Amino acid sequence: MFEKTLEKLTVNVECRNPTQVANFIIKELMVTKVNYDFGKIVLLGILAGVYIGFGCEISTLAGHDGAAFSGFGPTRILAGAVFSLGLMLVVIAGGELFTGNTLIAGSVLEGKVSKISLLKNWALVYVANFLGSILLATIVFYTNLWQQNDLLLGVYALKVGVIKVNLTFTEAFTRGILCNWLVCLAIWMAAASKTVIGKIFGIFFPIMAFIALGYEHCVANMFYITKSMMLATKPELIAAANIDPEKLSHLNILGFAHNLIPATLGNIVGGAIFLATFYWAAFVKEQNKQ
Repeated sequence: MFEKTLEKLTVNVECRNPTQVANFIIKELMVTKVNYDFGKIVLLGILAGVYIGFGCEISTLAGHDGAAFSGFGPTRILAGAVFSLGLMLVVIAGGELFTGNTLIAGSVLEGKVSKISLLKNWALVYVANFLGSILLATIVFYTNLWQQNDLLLGVYALKVGVIKVNLTFTEAFTRGILCNWLVCLAIWMAAASKTVIGKIFGIFFPIMAFIALGYEHCVANMFYITKSMMLATKPELIAAANIDPEKLSHLNILGFAHNLIPATLGNIVGGAIFLATFYWAAFVKEQNKQ
């Protein structure tokens, strides 16, 4: 009896190897996501947008004044560490995140999902993530918590958006690639574990790295820039921030698109090509030949 119980426990905590992870994600997990009904995708997409926004919020709090005390590098690492909350909520509590769903490309290569189904899923999840981001940004704005620390928290949040809308296309695109390479690695490693604590550790380090290194995540930017545009309506913040007027003038719908389009394209390349395609070719395609 004891040996059977021990065997069951061992199986339950077993970690999937790279081949098993690739097969699970490409042949099962992403196929299941594509087959969700419309309502479920919308609801889970909105929740994912909110969850990533929560990660943005706690990261903003951690990073807004830390450099004065611990230096730039350690503060960036702390901001990245707490941001990982967002993806943990998506993966463990449940959510549909556009950047994670770029991995559906591997299911298309395997013939499990059609290209049309992939595009429909991406479009629907993207819009739902945007709605969730706007929802949370609006609620957060009206809490007036951005007034904390003598407006320094709000000033920092405002500057984050201004910096993002002033990136060049190449900067946003390349940072988007690197971001979703790491985000999808976090999802990949979380799938390797069958325990909650294992999933947390699998998510933590790649997400901490992408924020600390300053890469661009389209769904996070939906929240950051929306909130920044709202904060820009507050004269006291504009005065306290002392931002170059020319750069501030880009904080509008056109500036939003100027960031979001290349960041999104970069995220697609990072997840669909550098993760889904590479691992499909390395583990699933080769396995099919045997």
